[in-house]
Amino acid sequence: MPAPRPPVRARPYLRACTCVHTRVCACPYARVGARVRTCGRVVLCSKALSDEENAKLFGKCNNPHGHGHNYKVVVTVRGEIDPVSGMVLNLTDLKEYMQEAIMEPLDHKNLDKDVPYFAEVVSTTENVAVFIWENLKKLLPMGTLYKVKVYETDQNVVVYKGEETISEK
Repeated sequence: MPAPRPPVRARPYLRACTCVHTRVCACPYARVGARVRTCGRVVLCSKALSDEENAKLFGKCNNPHGHGHNYKVVVTVRGEIDPVSGMVLNLTDLKEYMQEAIMEPLDHKNLDKDVPYFAEVVSTTENVAVFIWENLKKLLPMGTLYKVKVYETDQNVVVYKGEETISEK
């Protein structure tokens, strides 16, 4: 007679799911990313500041004729690896969502004039990341969007993970 199995202990990385497993799920959990490149023109200027304050704060990025960026955007989704498909999310679907949420509204556009969101929001890379997050959140399955990373240049990058708060220390 075989020895009895020890009881299954709760582990934080094991979650209840709807897969083929019973009891507590042991489905592998993964993060998957895809990348696009988009070009946009911006003038960094806050309506809350004077011309002098904008010039001082944003420097050459406040040029009234604007300047361009070749943004690299990396979108990461997360979830359980489906035991049937072997995927967290079909990459073809993710790329279609990225086309709709990023490329169509932003690529080769004057962000300040062509994208209504930036009529009231300064077109910093931080706000570009928030814009992309909000657009993707509407398209992706709930809870799968993990991170939006926007490279303004090879040296400057913004990472946005939704509504995180900074705890007081």
